[in-house]
Amino acid sequence: MKVAMISEHASPLAAVEEEPDAAGGGQHVFVADLAAELGRQGHDVTVYTRRDSPALRERVRLAPRVTVEHVPAGPAEPIARHALLPWMHDFGRHLGRRWAADPPDVAHAHFWMSGLAAIQAAQAPGARRVPVVQTYHALGAVMRRHECGRDASPASRVRLERAIGRAADGVIATCSDEIAELAAMGVPGDRVHVVPYGVDLGLFTPEDRTAGRRGRHRLVVVSRLVERKGVDTAIRALAHLPDAELAVAGGPGGEPEIRRLRAVARHAGVAGRVEFLGRLARAEVPALLRSAALVVTLPWYEPFGMVPLEAMACGVPVVASAVGGHLDTVADGVTGVLVPPRDPDSAARAIRALLDDPAKRAAMGFAGLERARDRHAWSRVAAGTADVYRHAAAVRQVAA
Repeated sequence: MKVAMISEHASPLAAVEEEPDAAGGGQHVFVADLAAELGRQGHDVTVYTRRDSPALRERVRLAPRVTVEHVPAGPAEPIARHALLPWMHDFGRHLGRRWAADPPDVAHAHFWMSGLAAIQAAQAPGARRVPVVQTYHALGAVMRRHECGRDASPASRVRLERAIGRAADGVIATCSDEIAELAAMGVPGDRVHVVPYGVDLGLFTPEDRTAGRRGRHRLVVVSRLVERKGVDTAIRALAHLPDAELAVAGGPGGEPEIRRLRAVARHAGVAGRVEFLGRLARAEVPALLRSAALVVTLPWYEPFGMVPLEAMACGVPVVASAVGGHLDTVADGVTGVLVPPRDPDSAARAIRALLDDPAKRAAMGFAGLERARDRHAWSRVAAGTADVYRHAAAVRQVAA
């Protein structure tokens, strides 16, 4: 198939160029890995992303059969993701012109604003109606529920996400928890397909585990440093674990969040056992994960759960909050332990039990590795995605 991917704010080139990222992943990594694997499977992929620098070439080769095209939409300078909505009409208009001359077999939009541009282009007068598949990556209604009104997205986001879901020919949910949310939005159930996130099994490997070489048990958090990611829960749990230390990698949360977390550590009496590593390049994340006795990830909500996947692929067990994508990714009691969000006491009990049982940790690490390889290899994820593309094309053909 000829596939158009739209990723308006997250360029896959950032992943290839090893741009430091908060959690060793994100939308740009997902798009890069998925596009590259689709290319390996024989599809031709063009990824459309916004031009945010005048120095960028119009087209750049990402991988065999994969090209990135920079779309002129708004000024050629960095713009905050949540401020991009006014430029999506220009983005969609550009896509419409491109597709009128050379239509793809399917368009796959990543994030809600990409969906607006894709549907606009697909419905442009005189253009052949291109089937559109939507992956939200995160839903505005869920974010507002958990952010308690602090979501910076445009006020129209929830309404527009609902319209996108109803107009798309297929919607990919990245976890089963998302299905109920999509149904509540009125998205037809026969158009929703669950395809999980993938993990780079060549980068995230179990070789050279270094856990246990230091005096204290090492716990690792890899996360964007924003309040909803629950890093403070992990810090508070550390107060009940005197023989453990916590390494926190990630950004950007801004200096206020770092100050807040340092204050939490001081108040909990663990400041000397918490190390903030800052942002890491993606290539640095596997070694950090492998250095851990346990990887801890305790967000209030999580649309997919990339960090647990990466830890599992490194053979490291996980203590994770029982929310969103974690419910699919982490097999409770098998590859790790699920605990309630915002509950440091429960997190500490789960961590304590695993630190006291090295045999169980080893068994969970092995089971996690097998689960990552069996369910989350990019070859399997890309094949499942291509199946959704074919289904969406059939839906569009019937509608026509």
